Amino acid sequence: MNRKFCIAPMMDWTDRHCRYFLRLISQHTVLYTEMVTTGAIIYGDAHRHLQMHEAEQPVALQLGGSNPADLAKACKIASDYHYNEINLNCGCPSDRVQNGMFGAIMMKHAQTTADCVKAMVDAVDVPVTVKHRIGVDDFDSYEFLTDFVGTVADTGCETFIVHARKAWLKGLSPKQNREIPELDYGRVYQLKQDFPELEIIINGGITDLEQSKQHLTKIDGVMIGREAYTNPYLLADVDQQIYGSKNSMQSRKKVAEEFIQYVDNELSQNIKLQSMTRHILGLFHGMPGARQFRRHISENAHQPNATIDVLIEALAKTTG
Repeated sequence: MNRKFCIAPMMDWTDRHCRYFLRLISQHTVLYTEMVTTGAIIYGDAHRHLQMHEAEQPVALQLGGSNPADLAKACKIASDYHYNEINLNCGCPSDRVQNGMFGAIMMKHAQTTADCVKAMVDAVDVPVTVKHRIGVDDFDSYEFLTDFVGTVADTGCETFIVHARKAWLKGLSPKQNREIPELDYGRVYQLKQDFPELEIIINGGITDLEQSKQHLTKIDGVMIGREAYTNPYLLADVDQQIYGSKNSMQSRKKVAEEFIQYVDNELSQNIKLQSMTRHILGLFHGMPGARQFRRHISENAHQPNATIDVLIEALAKTTG
C-alpha cells in the first residue's frame, strides 16, 4: 500500500460514509477509520464498527487498546473485513483514552506498546503500524522519541505515523493539543534520517498539496486531517500530483451525483440521511452556491422524513 498521501483517523468524522465520499474524489489516497477500541469490537457490535464498502479501499483500521491479548483478538475479528492495514493509536490525548491507558500515554510505556504491536503483528498478515506524537508531557527529548520508535520497531513494525507535536495529557483539550504544542517537522525529518529502513509518515498542520510535496522530499508520506474534512475537494488532484495518475479529476458535481447514488442505496437500508450528508457540506468550499448548498442540507437533512430529494435540491443551488 502506497502511503504517500493519507487522511487521518478522526473521531466522529471518518466513518464509512465519509470514507466512501472521499474515495469518490481520490482513488489512491489512503483512508483511516475512526479509532475503534478493542472493547467495542470484542464486546460490542463489531460489525457496526468494522463494516465498510469494498469501494473504500485502501483503508486502514485504527485500534485503541493497551492489552496485547485484546488487541490480537480484535485484529483477528477485523481480519474478516479485509482492511489493508491495522494501526495502533499512541497519539490521542483525551481523558477518556488516558483512563483506558491507551493513546498518547502509551509513549511513556514503550515496552508495553511493543508487546501490543508484537501481538498484533503475530495475529494478522496485514501491516501493523503505529501513530504517535513526538513526545508527551515532559518526556519530549529526541532521545525519548528514538527510544520509543526503536523499541517498537524491534517487533517488526515498519511504519510510523508521527504527529509533529508533543501531547500534554493534562491542561489541554484534544482540540488544543492539535493546535497549541509547537510543530517540529525537523524532528520527524531527523527520525527518518536515523531510521532510514522505516517508513515515516508526517502529520500535523498540513493543509495543501504544495506543503505535502515539500514534506515528501524529506520523508515517505504525508497525513492530512481537519483540512481534508472541511475542504474535501483538495483531494481532487492528489492522484495526479502525488501518485502520477493520468486519469482526469472528478468534478465536484460528478462527485455529488455519485454520492447521491450511494446515499439512495443506504437510505433503503434505513440509514439516516443526516448521518451521510454531514460529511459533504464542504464539497463546494469556495465555489458559487456553496453557502446555499450547505444551508439547504443543514436545514433539511435532519427531518424525520428526509429523502434523497434534499441532496438533489441542494446540488441544484451550486454552479461548481
